[in-house]
Amino acid sequence: MSSVGPSCPRKAVVVGAGPVGCLAAISLAKTGWAVDIYEGRPDIRLPSSKAAAQQRSINLAISARGLAAIQAVDPAAADRFLGTVIPMRGRMIHDSQGRLQSQPYDRDGQCINSIGRAFLNEDLLREALAIPAIRVFFQHKVQAIDFDHKTMAVRDNEGGKDVNVSFDFCVGADGSYSIVRRQLMRVVRMDYHQEYIPHDYLELKMPAGPPTEPGGDPTYLLDPNHLHIWPRHTFMLIALPNKDKTFTCTLFAPTADFDRLNSDEAILSWFQANFPDALPLIGQQALLADFHRNPRSPLMSIKVRVFPSCFARPYHYKDRAVILGDSAHAMVPFYGQGLNCGLEDVRVLDILLRDARVDPAAQVPEGQEDPRLAGALRKYSETRHEDLVAACDLAMANYVEMRHSVTTPAYRFRKALDNLLYSLNWNHVTAKDVVQPLARKTFVNSPGGWLPLYTMVTFRPDISYSTVKRQSEWQSHLLEMAAWLSAGVAVGAAGIASVTLLRRLYSRA
Repeated sequence: MSSVGPSCPRKAVVVGAGPVGCLAAISLAKTGWAVDIYEGRPDIRLPSSKAAAQQRSINLAISARGLAAIQAVDPAAADRFLGTVIPMRGRMIHDSQGRLQSQPYDRDGQCINSIGRAFLNEDLLREALAIPAIRVFFQHKVQAIDFDHKTMAVRDNEGGKDVNVSFDFCVGADGSYSIVRRQLMRVVRMDYHQEYIPHDYLELKMPAGPPTEPGGDPTYLLDPNHLHIWPRHTFMLIALPNKDKTFTCTLFAPTADFDRLNSDEAILSWFQANFPDALPLIGQQALLADFHRNPRSPLMSIKVRVFPSCFARPYHYKDRAVILGDSAHAMVPFYGQGLNCGLEDVRVLDILLRDARVDPAAQVPEGQEDPRLAGALRKYSETRHEDLVAACDLAMANYVEMRHSVTTPAYRFRKALDNLLYSLNWNHVTAKDVVQPLARKTFVNSPGGWLPLYTMVTFRPDISYSTVKRQSEWQSHLLEMAAWLSAGVAVGAAGIASVTLLRRLYSRA
């Protein structure tokens, strides 16, 4: 293998122009690849695309993991991006009587950030298009991929023709229904698991409030610095703030509950019974309009596993392809980690490619592999798999917490105990302390001391998801042991007191 110089870079194709695909394209272009992005949908910047996106897009909560990934790939973009988000310092719990309870996310005041999916996607797309080495082809739907011959069959829907595209490296970032993943399954022995949970979601809109004075700006109807949750045990409503003073609301409920909301009267009656404080803020007519206009969507979780003999190859094939983001690990949205995890995929892959000194200008003879690229992709699969499975599991478990546990005294006691033990740590580390090293290292720290689960997942991007899960399970085990010991001591003390009392009574008799 030889290099022909920087004037002849190899060609990478990225399938999918979502946030993960755009960041992957930026990452590859900055290291010297010529990058073409293929997206089956129209340009998201078109008014018609924006209208369609508003009907079914859960608002995004981007946290330290996603921000660290953008910072590592494009620091200037990350700085600009932070000026567009709305910080949310905690959950605001709305009980069935309309009472409010604020539950801060972090004792150090760290926040997660609300941003519209379309806005984030457009911002990253503009960053990608500003790089001369990147081209984007909209309404170009990938039909089939021959990884061994490095060719891709693409349907140009706008031009009404089929085209064949050659490539040197393919990145699949085309979402839950990934064509790249399906094509990889023809050449990689994957154990692919897709699970639909028996719940659906529907997006609703809470309008901006009236100005406080004539001619003034609109106002928020709720506190904008909280993620608002109406937990109702088996279902819930959430609301995230937008820059235009509106809130994007999402209703999550069992499919059977949705099926029963089959008339305007049933919808209004159900909302009045379960969300009496939210209904007047959304408005009855607006609620009904959203129910009739916006699609009801399923929730799924995707895990890619492998048979033991093929452990090294679940997410890649030779030096030809890799899948990132929802293509590899679609997860339910209840930890707000789907986007963050996908962006982290890009950061981890970028570091591994740099560490392996992959040369985008290296000339690889036909039929041979680039050993450096193949080695980097193999290491990605080997080291990333456990993290992605852990992230999916954590997201699923957090649904129970959001719709039910947050209302229970046991949860509030555990949260208080978590924070108490956390406060005893000798050294306190925040996201700002660990971001810079993450441009060079995938993960640099193991947890030190006691760390709440939410803090590890959301505010410690230097700790991998699999390490987070192990640490959380260990801490939970310690608390359970402490509870049993306390119960044993209490029972023992009660027994001793009873025996003493009986002896006194007997002696008196």
